[in-house]
Amino acid sequence: MTTLRLRMDNDLLVRGMAERTREAYLAAVARLARHYRRAPDQLSPQEVQAYLVHMIREEKLAWSTCGIAVHAFRFLYHTTLGRPAPTFTIPGPKQPQRLPVILSPEEVRRLLEHTSTRKQRAVLATTYGAGLRVSEVVRLRVEDIDAQRMRLRVEQGKGAKDRDTLLSPRLLEELRAYWRQYRPALWLFPARDGKRPMDPSTAQKFYYAAKQRAGITKRGGIHALRHAFATHLLEAGTDLHTIQRLLGHGDLRTTMRDLPPGPADPPEDALAAGVAGPGDASAPGLAGGQGACGAPGRPRRPRPHPRGGVPAGPSPDPGAAPRPPSHCGLPDRRPGRAHGSV
Repeated sequence: MTTLRLRMDNDLLVRGMAERTREAYLAAVARLARHYRRAPDQLSPQEVQAYLVHMIREEKLAWSTCGIAVHAFRFLYHTTLGRPAPTFTIPGPKQPQRLPVILSPEEVRRLLEHTSTRKQRAVLATTYGAGLRVSEVVRLRVEDIDAQRMRLRVEQGKGAKDRDTLLSPRLLEELRAYWRQYRPALWLFPARDGKRPMDPSTAQKFYYAAKQRAGITKRGGIHALRHAFATHLLEAGTDLHTIQRLLGHGDLRTTMRDLPPGPADPPEDALAAGVAGPGDASAPGLAGGQGACGAPGRPRRPRPHPRGGVPAGPSPDPGAAPRPPSHCGLPDRRPGRAHGSV
């Protein structure tokens, strides 16, 4: 590692940059040095800007890759080298808005059935059953399984945030069978040496291999299981705020962007009373035929009339059972350490 690379990496580290962000920034600067065959601190701002144009015009790299390079170069020259704030730019394109490809319940079931080992099945089942990012599932510890509260604890997920997510009875059963066979000590899914967590690329390989054996041709990697988790909960009647908290999103708009649009109400019924969720909501795979937190879809609140403020539709039955609390009883504060045994 050169002195300049080490300086930049240390600057990124002390500013709390995530490991993958540091790797992306350092890789972008390394490509710049290889292109000119000179050290980056010997390049002029015009040369750096010309390289950005080369990335778009000649290499035809994705706009997201070019954007990462812009931020990496700004950090290098302004923060690490202490030069005046550079003005490297790339024209902002009109990014195509694409919805994620969603696996159906049957496809998730087939995917899990076509894993070749118990460990592969447990990794994919946990990713889907708890709605985790691949970086989160590989860093789970055995003590993060709280069998008493039926919760799975995610520590320092994306954005350095902790959260609780679902642990269904079927997922707990799957993890117990996996633990009896492999007996992991610290990391739930360790690397081969047992001392480090599994590399995210290994989990991706598990997914692609199972998808190929199952004959699933839909595009996308292991993150498709997280999208399927959220979509299947939505289709089972779970409210958006609960899904947002389970996914660990700080903004509800992020959750809505990752979900496909649901079926629209008929035009003549657009102002009618809220439509109840599926009576027999069947979340696939590991959810055991229930919505979030083991509860079926809940009816929505009556919508107010747009002018008179009078709720459209029937008034609530005073003799009906009380509505369960919002967010399925998820805690508002971080709990203590999770139960240690699987």
